[in-house]
Amino acid sequence: MTHSLFSTQRRNRVMPKGLPLTFKMLTGLSVGLLLSGCFERHRTTDSLCESYPDICTELNVNDGQCRIQRTALIWQRYDVLKNPTVQEKFKELKDTQNYIFCLEYAARIEPTELKERKTIRMNALYDSYNNVTRLNNELASSNDPEIIYYRWSQGDMNAQAQFLNLEGKPELETPDLQLALASYYISKDKDKTYQLLHHALSLYKKNEVVNQEIIKSLATLSQQKEKLQEAYIWVLIANDMNMPVAKSQKIANLFSLTEDEQNRLNKKAAHIIENLRNGNYKQNMVN
Repeated sequence: MTHSLFSTQRRNRVMPKGLPLTFKMLTGLSVGLLLSGCFERHRTTDSLCESYPDICTELNVNDGQCRIQRTALIWQRYDVLKNPTVQEKFKELKDTQNYIFCLEYAARIEPTELKERKTIRMNALYDSYNNVTRLNNELASSNDPEIIYYRWSQGDMNAQAQFLNLEGKPELETPDLQLALASYYISKDKDKTYQLLHHALSLYKKNEVVNQEIIKSLATLSQQKEKLQEAYIWVLIANDMNMPVAKSQKIANLFSLTEDEQNRLNKKAAHIIENLRNGNYKQNMVN
């Protein structure tokens, strides 16, 4: 019987923060004061909405509900206004979806005061649905692999074929896109999935944050392939990342590891952790 190494604890959504505005430093007192004045006007979200009301239209402004998500969306809309690339629009799409996720809950709350707030939230929700449709249409022809994968994740089977055609090409040589590719093969070819996950780890550069799903998937696959000592190593690495995983001693007992085996595997896990942090991971470090 296969035991799950990981708990089902739900991860909190990490909401993107608004990007600070930058300005070019110029000499000259009068020019400097002028630029400083412009900068001051846009230091807050409220001042940004005053200067660019269209990017705040239909949002539930002046409402404590969904403030973080709303603020992120407003600043991202400003970024799109200044730089309307597909990458910036894709960020706006994701921020809009985060905002919707919050609003769908907030719209059900009955305010004790200002009853019109519920109507405002509902209008903001419907407007956000329309914006998701608009942004999806604008991004439909993009060749960006992350956008292609997103479209596939939303059920676009043409995007699935488009994404799979990129396999083995430089465009997919990032850890997250290799993980996306591995997710396709998990039910079809576990050995290939295993190789793709190791390759994903080898693509990390120094001090980059490792996607925990890769570690979790390697632990689970190793256990399924009855590579129990290897599974134990990934559990140790998961513990180092503060992932919701069973304690290493419990896993050691489950896998009937001797004290000598635990000590040897502990050293190997520490070696792998160090190399992951330095961007030097290789698959033969664990095998």
